[in-house]
Amino acid sequence: MDLDVNRLANVFAHNWWVVLLRGLVAIAFGIMVWVLPGVSLAALILLFGAYALVDGILGVWTAVSGRREHPDWWVLLLWGLLGIGAGIMTFFAPGLTALALLFYIAVWAVATGVLQIVAAVRLRKEIQGEWLLVLGGLISVLFGVLLMVHPLAGALAVLWLIAAYAIVFGVLTVILSFRVRSFGRRLGSR
Repeated sequence: MDLDVNRLANVFAHNWWVVLLRGLVAIAFGIMVWVLPGVSLAALILLFGAYALVDGILGVWTAVSGRREHPDWWVLLLWGLLGIGAGIMTFFAPGLTALALLFYIAVWAVATGVLQIVAAVRLRKEIQGEWLLVLGGLISVLFGVLLMVHPLAGALAVLWLIAAYAIVFGVLTVILSFRVRSFGRRLGSR
């Protein structure tokens, strides 16, 4: 096993619970949007901001905790910082138009999706289930592209799309967390 990739795999394995928490936050966000479709655009902006901020903080936590073990920890850090930046910008500019918010979310989804794919490619030979990280990244990219192509979609349709994305991404992340946890246990038994 390549030492650098092994270290990155260890970062995920030791922080499997953070990956799990990220998935559960995504699922909770998606269910909340689904159950409350009449939520105003202002509430959606704040809800998205809170989600992006929490997801980003958890991503930074994962990166920083593994910085000594892996030289490519900056990919995870950048992934988390994008979420924090998106969350903070959302809170400081709540008067964004629906169109601006859609592009804002789309760029965030594409950027984080690409970074997830990069992380999965680095781990592909070292862990089982890396395809879940790739699939989550591809779903993020596809979600972002769809928002860019159809920016004038109805508010309710966008809410449902955001909710479905968050739930699917969350479920994949939860599954990945248990696979990473299992990988960590196998590493410990060697």
